Amino acid sequence: MVAALALGFAGPASAADVNNAKNAGFESGLSGWTCSASSGTTVSSPVHGGSAALKATPAGQDNARCAQTVAVKPGSTYTLSAWVQGGYAYLGATGTGTTDVSTWTPDSASWKQLTTTFTTGASTTSVTVYTHGWYGQAAYFADDVSVFGPDGGGGGDPAPTVPAAPGGLTVSGTSSSSVSLAWNAVSGATGYNVYRDGTKVTAVTGTSATVTGLAASTSYSFQVTATNAAGESGRSGSVTARTTATGSGGGSVPKHAVTGYWQNFNNGATVQKLSAVQSQYDIIAVAFADATTTPGAVTFNLDSAGLGGYTVDQFKADIRAKQAAGKKVIVSVGGQNGTVAVNDTASAANFANSVYALMQTYGFDGVDIDLENGLNATYMSQALRSLAAKAGSSLVLTMAPQTIDMQSTSNAYFQTALNVKDILTVVNMQYYNSGSMLGCDGKVYSQGSVDFLTALACIQLEGGLSPSQVGLGLPASTSGAGSGYVSPTVVNNALDCLTRGTNCGSFKPARTYPDLRGAMTWSTNWDASAGNAWSNAVGPHVHGLP
Repeated sequence: MVAALALGFAGPASAADVNNAKNAGFESGLSGWTCSASSGTTVSSPVHGGSAALKATPAGQDNARCAQTVAVKPGSTYTLSAWVQGGYAYLGATGTGTTDVSTWTPDSASWKQLTTTFTTGASTTSVTVYTHGWYGQAAYFADDVSVFGPDGGGGGDPAPTVPAAPGGLTVSGTSSSSVSLAWNAVSGATGYNVYRDGTKVTAVTGTSATVTGLAASTSYSFQVTATNAAGESGRSGSVTARTTATGSGGGSVPKHAVTGYWQNFNNGATVQKLSAVQSQYDIIAVAFADATTTPGAVTFNLDSAGLGGYTVDQFKADIRAKQAAGKKVIVSVGGQNGTVAVNDTASAANFANSVYALMQTYGFDGVDIDLENGLNATYMSQALRSLAAKAGSSLVLTMAPQTIDMQSTSNAYFQTALNVKDILTVVNMQYYNSGSMLGCDGKVYSQGSVDFLTALACIQLEGGLSPSQVGLGLPASTSGAGSGYVSPTVVNNALDCLTRGTNCGSFKPARTYPDLRGAMTWSTNWDASAGNAWSNAVGPHVHGLP
């Protein structure tokens, strides 16, 4: 599968040159590999080629070292390479009999090839090749390892053959300017080409793609091929998709909006029926939908007992009444303890289908993504596009990432937001329970200040989101979060700084963002417990922004 990958690094190869590594693409699990402290496993996503890759997670004093002993020929030169992604990743060889080698890369959001060369000693017949991460860093992924050079006699993976044509091509979502596609993985493939009306338009390594730059209300035909070092497969069967009418997506919400989470449980805050939610809130996020035993699927169960006998029929009627008053009511997925695994095409479909079913059952206007225990950008994006295809342009889509999730566009949450930008309503980042963080100027800011809010919002505003897709998320009271509460005055000053360039702290953005969407709070219940001080101060201020 990978024998030809290193040709570009070693110059002309002799007929005897092979990839001497076994199970180089981890298609047979960890066979032939040994990982320290049980740190390694194989996963089906992300992969660089084939259907599997290594995932290794450093923990404590273990750096997640995975190694294989490879048979080599004495007095010979080999090119060692591997594709890596995720946290800090190292690649190296020991026992060469000459100079041992290694190379590394810091964290990477996409696949990156590491490569180095080594020469074996006069009596060296085997070397140990390895990958490892770094202490305290995120898990790394590795795939398609190659020890390319003279045949050491130990055998290796067979040379690649042209893969089969992909099957299962489907349309997973549409917008006015894009079509999202998904298909089944092909054994031995390292990439896929996407064709629109017979012309190649993009190449990807995964089993999904979004084709952009399309005309609204137009039908297109798509096919996919599989590729590897041996060549390109025949084309898949074709599917036809029609883009939607022109529209900005994100539902119909006020230019400047206030979002509040409504608690479907009693944790000591004021217990509210939905009808009692304060009028300053434009978007009400019902917290929370729960995971089911079906991967990716969610459900919602009203806590009637905890809410003083609040019935499902009353709840549904209150949703309709809020909507009649011009409010949007959405269901929030996740929360601090919620874990919903959307990490393949099947679970993405389950997520979209189950959320759409909740929208139909209760009348929700959309969904909020508040997954604080990680998400897969590829498949969550696929799920949200599929949901949008079902719900249409009226879908309200919000997100509530933690501060760490939006520090860089390479983070999965940020990637997801950018992937679905054309259907995204607002990202209300949680500026609490986070400690100190980097601002867009590279300086460290402590939570609880105007600078913390403005300098971190700047990362999103300059990182690809529209100002209308950025909101400031804060606790409604000191009881609403473990840390990070600021007075409503600080929130309003930050809003002024970002939209008008006034009331800033030491950090002042290079430009203003008058279209900033607004603010969010956890929660309407804690706000009520504090006499509605937050919504009474921040609500009118948001609605009075330029």
